[in-house]
Amino acid sequence: MNRSEAVLRLQGRARLIGALSVFIGGAWILHGFLGFMAWAVILAVATWPAYRRLSSWFGNSRLWSALSLTLLIALIIIAPLSYGFGRFFQEAHALGNVLVDAQHAGVAAPEWLASTPMIGAWLVTQWNDLLGSPAAAKETLKWLGTGAGLGYTKALASQVAHRVFGLFIMVMTLFFIYYHGGLVGTQLLRRGERLFGEKGVSYALHAMAAIRATVNGLVLVALGEGLLLGIGYAFSGLPHPTMLGVVTGIFALIPFAAKLIFGACALMLIAQGKLLVGVLLFGFGLVIILLADNYVRPLLIGGAVELPFMWTLLGILGGIENFGLLGLFMGPTVMAVLMSVWRDWVTEAVSAEPLPPEPG
Repeated sequence: MNRSEAVLRLQGRARLIGALSVFIGGAWILHGFLGFMAWAVILAVATWPAYRRLSSWFGNSRLWSALSLTLLIALIIIAPLSYGFGRFFQEAHALGNVLVDAQHAGVAAPEWLASTPMIGAWLVTQWNDLLGSPAAAKETLKWLGTGAGLGYTKALASQVAHRVFGLFIMVMTLFFIYYHGGLVGTQLLRRGERLFGEKGVSYALHAMAAIRATVNGLVLVALGEGLLLGIGYAFSGLPHPTMLGVVTGIFALIPFAAKLIFGACALMLIAQGKLLVGVLLFGFGLVIILLADNYVRPLLIGGAVELPFMWTLLGILGGIENFGLLGLFMGPTVMAVLMSVWRDWVTEAVSAEPLPPEPG
């Protein structure tokens, strides 16, 4: 090896180390928002067919297509959050008025609280310790105004501010993915084909199909569960059935987790003396959850990417365990790609085996 070849090899290694250093530095700077940016990527991949149809409707105008779809998705996300925050502040204001009044005469525990199965007596005791007498109410207000209560309030405000700014980052990232996504996607597929061959391209396409199938299977089924159970809440006479339906739909993103919401609502009805209504609500919710999580959701997710139900469920639960809500979509996607790699490996191994000799 002559001197010029050694210099070129050294420069190549130096460029690689420099590029990795810059990449790591950039990831460190953005690490607080990488989750929100990943959400933007998932939303963009899941809604890319809609973006293509919208683009053709706008005469292939990338700007108007990206701007319109981004604003629509932002509205879908922000509208329920705004409603939820509005209800939260209204309830917090009402609770503050109750606490102020409790300083003069205390607040007696509701009658239905004592009839709660198994823990009714304990709940009444806790209520009386917090609000049952003027002295207890004053101590509760003092705790909320100073010390740990104030610390929790500051931590909550900090988290809310971080999430709001992260939502802004996600929306901006989503817009730029729509606007530049076609060019960036083509470049990534070409680089993938050069590095990994045609199999790498097929795995990337399979991953995108898995993301779309997972979004359809999780979000659409969760919306359906929230809508149907919201109707059940309304017929059961529960207060705020719309809000309960929204909360149920959010919990329904996680398989079998919606039972926590309609189960608690059923227990509340039973504690209020409405035994038949509570049992009917629980049975109605149980039928919906069993059908949705055991048949509809696996068909939408696994059927689109040929992923068995067991691996779909493990991917969802494992993704939640390691990545939180983002893992709802990352887990099945990784499992789908792994299953695709496994099938290709088995096919190649079988085709490489020598044929058995002919008899005779």
